[in-house]
Amino acid sequence: MTTPSASPTPAVLTALQAALAAEHAAVYGYGVVGAHLTGSRLTTARAAYAAHQAHRDALQRELTARHTTPTPAAPGYQLPFPVTDPASAVQLATLLEDRLTAVHADLVTAATGDLRRTAADALREAAVRAARWRGHPTGPAFPGLPERTATPTPTAPTPTPQ
Repeated sequence: MTTPSASPTPAVLTALQAALAAEHAAVYGYGVVGAHLTGSRLTTARAAYAAHQAHRDALQRELTARHTTPTPAAPGYQLPFPVTDPASAVQLATLLEDRLTAVHADLVTAATGDLRRTAADALREAAVRAARWRGHPTGPAFPGLPERTATPTPTAPTPTPQ
């Protein structure tokens, strides 16, 4: 990612932690998504799962380099709805990607330099994946910016203790 500044701002650290928490949730969510898909959709879900693992690992390294303890993954996450078939799995994958656009947009806003470019790339990747899961290029005109869309983008899934 970047070479961290000597003293990261609280806004950058907060945005990094939020992005990490959302990536943890996405990795968990894609485990659920993949269990309900086959064929090319399963291949797409596996690629997204690997991408989110890579983003998660990079965010952990970024926080560690800034002398901050990365937020650990929760032992489990409350899904926003039951995932019982391919249609609900695709719906969850789309929602996960939409939620990631919001947290990466927050990181773009807070960050500067290489970290900002990296966050912008992650935002773009999530928006493209969301559009692909939808099966058509419709979606918010400004992904990750709820104030520019008709409805706000929801937050990341809430961890639930198990």
